Amino acid sequence: MKQQPKSVDRRHFIKTSSLFTIGALGTSSLFASQETMPTGNFSQDSDINIVGPKEGYSPQIGTLVSMMNWMRMVILYPVKDMSVSDLDYLVDDKANTIGAMLMHLAATERFYQIHTFENKKWGDWSKEDADKWNVASGLGDKAREQIKGNTLDYYIDHLSEVRENTLKEFKNRDDEWLMSVDKDFPWGPTNNYCKWFHVCEHESNHNGQFKFIKSRIK
Repeated sequence: MKQQPKSVDRRHFIKTSSLFTIGALGTSSLFASQETMPTGNFSQDSDINIVGPKEGYSPQIGTLVSMMNWMRMVILYPVKDMSVSDLDYLVDDKANTIGAMLMHLAATERFYQIHTFENKKWGDWSKEDADKWNVASGLGDKAREQIKGNTLDYYIDHLSEVRENTLKEFKNRDDEWLMSVDKDFPWGPTNNYCKWFHVCEHESNHNGQFKFIKSRIK
């Protein structure tokens, strides 16, 4: 029997771990009535609610990874078991769908990989990355036209593939890299910690949109 590549195994683990977690949360009343704060019980071997250093990473990078893992769990909870029509639902003709925004989150994380791991300037995409991610990155009319008809697994596969690469690259870096400051960043002097915290915060921002759209689906 042909052995599957290790990268595929890791991606499958990231994906199935996310699905297992949101499945467990759905049966343990994880969220309060406003679906904002976790209150459920986890098995003893789960550290999803432990923010701090993680094995395999430098202390500050591990802490960042713990926050990113927690936020990923939270954004997947509202979309659990959504149908294709749910993921394609438009509140109005100027809105973005949940499916398009899930791809947008993957595109955003991919951009920060290019920027911080490959040391490329803001918006410097390869043709391969541009072809794959430009529409999702920009959202709007093109995303409404092109990003539709996909299952939830399709979007989680893309999110998991990108996250797998992020975690791999984080393991090859240290806290000195995380704290290094980019004086030429468009926001002003910004360190890599802030850039990657923004990736986490960006998911939080769209999480609110997911919940709003879900409440409007008929």
